[in-house]
Amino acid sequence: MKAAVLFSGQGQQFAEMGADFYQTEPIYRQTIDEANLQLDWDLCEPADWFENAERVPVAITAMNVGLYRLLTTVLPHPGVLSGLSLGEYGALIASGALSLNAGLKLVADRARYMQRASLQRPGQLVAALKVTPELVAAACQAAKRVGEAYPANYNLTDQIVIGGDLAGIQAATAYLKAHGIKRVVPLAVAVASHTPLMTSASEALAKRLQFVDVHVPQVPVISNTTVAPFTKATLKPTLVEQLVEPTHFSACLKRIEKYEVDTVIQIGPGNNLAKFAKQTLPGTTVWSIEHSDDWQALGQSIAEVHLYG
Repeated sequence: MKAAVLFSGQGQQFAEMGADFYQTEPIYRQTIDEANLQLDWDLCEPADWFENAERVPVAITAMNVGLYRLLTTVLPHPGVLSGLSLGEYGALIASGALSLNAGLKLVADRARYMQRASLQRPGQLVAALKVTPELVAAACQAAKRVGEAYPANYNLTDQIVIGGDLAGIQAATAYLKAHGIKRVVPLAVAVASHTPLMTSASEALAKRLQFVDVHVPQVPVISNTTVAPFTKATLKPTLVEQLVEPTHFSACLKRIEKYEVDTVIQIGPGNNLAKFAKQTLPGTTVWSIEHSDDWQALGQSIAEVHLYG
């Protein structure tokens, strides 16, 4: 089995996420305990983080890293890693490019910068389905007459998230519907990630990264922004650019395909990345691990491969 591991981003978190792993898996529990030593709040207490926009990303990242460490007990040599937006931070920690301590503190500060930027320039996101990049570009261009709208996430070739201010999003949505797009779905976020509305957050992150030690990734991590592996030299500027430039997850999956993987495993809350992988990489075995039942099923599959493969 040659696997790619995908790290969940934000949006599908839930209050008790990881609790089953914490109770049953010592390696996972050790990771969360290690993270808790660095925080002034408790990842094991949903009341401490679930309703806090600046703490949710830290909880997701810690879960992602804990699951990766657990996964490598049965799959010690993943071929390539990636993650959607926030998920890249978990992937970079897993690869050794960032330490757990430095990575979690960086995620916390990034979330604070984004919240502050959203107060300065309020924004929102909508997902447009069954569209083309050209039509989305035209919709965003048309919206400029009244506001701001930008492509934010190229999740699939025909599923694109648009970010902008209220007037811009309303105008872009109206344009798409006038051109036959029936589904433009508002997302439950108040931050226009991966658009120029995050410029102040990007500038703050650039200053913050000056004080972060980075290392050569020990496993390739494909960037959503550049669709290329992070290097020690490109890591900081790419993370800065990530806040204001669109993600290209569909293209990342195509880049992952070049590593000749036969299995894709999403770890962390949700299964949206696994769904994207199924649509983009037909013929590849796809798993998502967010509950202990998922973990047990994957472990059984790996054992059968070793037994009969």
